[in-house]
Amino acid sequence: MQINSSAFSDGDAIPRRFTCDGENLSPPLHWSGAPTETLSFALLCDDPDAPAGTWRHWAVYDLAADRTDLPEGAGRRGGGKTLRQAVNDFGDAAYGGPCPPRGHGPHHYHFRLLALSTDHLGVGPEASCRDVNRQARKHLIAESVLVGLYQR
Repeated sequence: MQINSSAFSDGDAIPRRFTCDGENLSPPLHWSGAPTETLSFALLCDDPDAPAGTWRHWAVYDLAADRTDLPEGAGRRGGGKTLRQAVNDFGDAAYGGPCPPRGHGPHHYHFRLLALSTDHLGVGPEASCRDVNRQARKHLIAESVLVGLYQR
């Protein structure tokens, strides 16, 4: 299984428009090669380089097994009408773009696509990104990671 973005390549810089310094849009993401037994997907974005430990920027879950992408800006606030989004560490049920401390050096943002053996995670409407990750890992079939870099 493979995840990629037309906005940046694995290991490259995330363009400013997808960060807190720009338009704070979620980047376009595309995937392929999911195992045939996949019943749904979850997508997580986190920053393991945050000073206080991993910072969770986004989680989308209960994505249909036949889905192969998320368009640019899919993680906007209110996107919950069409996407199930968890509450991130900024306190929003939306995408929160890279926003590392100034002068802290490059941070690595991991966009993790999880292929799952369930079509519904069963987390509540106020679930956190951590809750989604914990529940999704119980049903994990395959995982693919796209890493983007950003520094201020």
